[in-house]
Amino acid sequence: MSAPAPPVPLLRRAAAEGLGTAALVAVVVGSGIQATELTRDAGVQLLANSLATVFGLGVLIALLGPVSGAHFNPAVTLAAWFTGRRTGDGPALRDVAAYVPTQVAGAIAGAVLADAMFGKPSLDFSTHDRFAGQLWLGETVATAGLVWLVFGLARTSRAHLAPLLVASYIGAAYWFTSSTSFANPAVTFGRAFTDTFAGIAPTSVLPFLAAQLIGALAGLGLVAVCFARPPAAGQDEAAVPHGSRHPAARSAEESALA
Repeated sequence: MSAPAPPVPLLRRAAAEGLGTAALVAVVVGSGIQATELTRDAGVQLLANSLATVFGLGVLIALLGPVSGAHFNPAVTLAAWFTGRRTGDGPALRDVAAYVPTQVAGAIAGAVLADAMFGKPSLDFSTHDRFAGQLWLGETVATAGLVWLVFGLARTSRAHLAPLLVASYIGAAYWFTSSTSFANPAVTFGRAFTDTFAGIAPTSVLPFLAAQLIGALAGLGLVAVCFARPPAAGQDEAAVPHGSRHPAARSAEESALA
């Protein structure tokens, strides 16, 4: 029987979260810019943007899951902490305090990088207004579905499917939600820093964040209704096992991806 892998240091995990979120936003924004430069058809633009996001997200989850769990999303990180706060098998508050700022900083850096690659002005705030009730409802639904999927997979010991299924869900949610499924507070912040196809005006950010947090709580409610408690530590709990506070503390929720 092989010895358990040593825990990954928090600094390395936080760096993976920041870099992964930066890469994700660079994919979202960059593919949006490329699409608008290649075609004027809005449907084709959205198709190109969604396909690039699906492929990019799947790769990033598979690549960085073993390091940090590949959250890339403060809503997922906070949900993982909330569900594991009593049992101690989720991320600690110090992990949350490290993950969330690096996710947000990474998202902003990814937007700036994408703009720079296409010769766009850096730190150019978006003028794309997304201030509407139906968009907030779309964000609530998109985030609830994401949390339901991620934690549901973990609780049924199928988290190894997360790279495929989480990416597929986000791709589908581009099309079935009115908001095109940001479903991620860090990505929402990042997309405010690019005045391109994928951008969101700063005045539209706060309602999106509120909707995403409400959606995350709703998603946890769906998990509680549909699934049993997580399996015991050491079973097939993580999409790809990664370091944590203790080798035995690799909960399904802490390993929730994207």
